[in-house]
Amino acid sequence: MIKQLQIPLSASFNENIRFAINKKVFERQSIARPFVKWAGGKSQILNDIRLKYPTGLGQTITKYVEPFVGGGAVLFDILNHYKLCEVYISDINRELITTYIAISKHCAELLDMLKSLEIKFLTAHEHMRKEIYYANRDRFNVLKATNNESVELAALFIFLNRTCFNGLYRVNSHGAFNVPQGSYKNPTICDEANLLAVSEKLQNVIIICADYKESRHFIDEKTFVYFDPPYRPLTTTASFTSYTEEGFGDKKQAELAQFISEMSEYGAHIVASNSDPKNIDKNYDFFDCLYSQHIITRISASRAINSNGASRGKISELLICNALGGV
Repeated sequence: MIKQLQIPLSASFNENIRFAINKKVFERQSIARPFVKWAGGKSQILNDIRLKYPTGLGQTITKYVEPFVGGGAVLFDILNHYKLCEVYISDINRELITTYIAISKHCAELLDMLKSLEIKFLTAHEHMRKEIYYANRDRFNVLKATNNESVELAALFIFLNRTCFNGLYRVNSHGAFNVPQGSYKNPTICDEANLLAVSEKLQNVIIICADYKESRHFIDEKTFVYFDPPYRPLTTTASFTSYTEEGFGDKKQAELAQFISEMSEYGAHIVASNSDPKNIDKNYDFFDCLYSQHIITRISASRAINSNGASRGKISELLICNALGGV
């Protein structure tokens, strides 16, 4: 069963952002961008993904689905440039989805909390910043442990994302967020203009906390679906960025491939991203076999391939399209 997180509405969207519109903040930022840094974010390969958008997007293709929304780089590109009748996004990361909903429904309250967090953190000395960071991380984990869906949790989610090491979201075996503090001197914690733009774009978007398989009820021949699952690790240390305690192993990768084939039979236009095992072993055909009935394109991306964030370089990634997906 699909479960949509509910945050009680205390005021309408127009009432919540009226003060910002009066200051012309919204008019200065009409293009929405990802509001969090996200491991494996798609901003750097967005041009490659755009080449796979289906013909007729916004015309005969009137619906968009992103079942692993993450940072939402592709989502916001779609919302910025196309008029669609229905948009559905989901993720199993409850805290991420709580934040999307808070931005959509309670933007003014969220901005107030973020501004307070930003002032307190940026005006503190270095040793006090460390205390503030870990106190807020502890508070976040207390709320997380009770499946809290408050605006406070959303504000802490953004705060931690902006101040933790490399913007990672990683949890331990007990589900507690355990990323250490980063070394940013003046991080932007409250990006007011962008959050207002994101809030406006999300007004008619269905936002669900659910497994990707729940999206099947929304998908039909008029739908463009973009799948961006947790990437299959290239090395034994690369999986440290996983954001769920359950992980996403080879069995789940195979289940996703089967699901994509089933959705193709619905007539949906599908694009999926994943890592390329051939970066490590040119003879390893894991995804080539899983997606043998689809079209696989190898593109270049700059990524870290182990736990050392400094060890970056150009590597190959996969874009997988069904016969209908792309042009």
